[in-house]
Amino acid sequence: MLKLKSIIAAACVAAAALLPTTGAAQIYKGETAGAGGPVHAMFVAFVTQAGKAGVDIQVNAGQTLTKSMLKGAKSEIDFFSSVPSLVPLMAGQKRMYQNVEGAGELAKNLRSIVGFKAGAYHPVTLSGSGIETWEDIKGKTVFTGPPAGSASATSEALIKIITGYEAGTDYEAVRLSWGEGYAALADGKIDMMVRPAEVGSANIERFGLNSEFRILSIPEEVVGSDAMQALFGRPGRGMLMFDGDLYKGQLTGGEITALGFTQFVGTHAGVDEEVVYQATKAFWEGLDEVHATAFFLKSVTPETAFTAVNVPLHPGAARYYEEAGIAIPDQLRP
Repeated sequence: MLKLKSIIAAACVAAAALLPTTGAAQIYKGETAGAGGPVHAMFVAFVTQAGKAGVDIQVNAGQTLTKSMLKGAKSEIDFFSSVPSLVPLMAGQKRMYQNVEGAGELAKNLRSIVGFKAGAYHPVTLSGSGIETWEDIKGKTVFTGPPAGSASATSEALIKIITGYEAGTDYEAVRLSWGEGYAALADGKIDMMVRPAEVGSANIERFGLNSEFRILSIPEEVVGSDAMQALFGRPGRGMLMFDGDLYKGQLTGGEITALGFTQFVGTHAGVDEEVVYQATKAFWEGLDEVHATAFFLKSVTPETAFTAVNVPLHPGAARYYEEAGIAIPDQLRP
């Protein structure tokens, strides 16, 4: 009888080992933009480091950030890439959020982890397109961004401030996915593309590998205008300058003045504090690896951690920054 009991007990232990346990690692949902851009590169770098701390984030790439931030606010996903300029729109239930019930309340659920300088809007046209100045856009087809994103509205606002041209009246604004936009320009189906990308982007550089292309610079006489300064002053925006020679085959000489943009990695208030703390800590402790991921990520430092961030920090992130002695702006404290 004792032997039988021992056999039964051993069988029960073996069976129990096959059952899922309450201590099993949780998989968190994350969303970001498509591969090949700064937003995707930063998010994947964050996810990679978080994974080393046991925070397993499943990445769904190729998403529209306006929708990802809304899903984050609804606690449908746990981590996401976001745009500072979208925050006041959600809070005020404006534009793409105007028909979202309770958008203002949902915005209060948003939390931030780290901000970064992502890059600049690149107005790109191939040689032979007939576009050498902004005024040459008249009557042309211009890819301004995806249908549901904020980039298209920003691109069209940039064009209007510089030229006075209205999309759909003075030129044809084409809205496609990012990948389709690249392909359309390469195939000559559109005349110009306005693409937010990191400075030195390989995706922009490829247009100069076998031919020549031009990046239009914001004219000096427009930079100081009230309208342009207002655009530069929007959340997550600013003026950025870089050398035109940075890109092989690029025809605009000297320094190029562009509309810069920033992003942040976000989460929501319902994610456990310890989870966000461990992910944030792992990211900063693996900063050397982050810097090696992409050239533009070298600008990610503790001094730039809160660049253009306009959402309160998650308590877990704030806890790490306080322990690390990184000063937190009062307006970002949880």
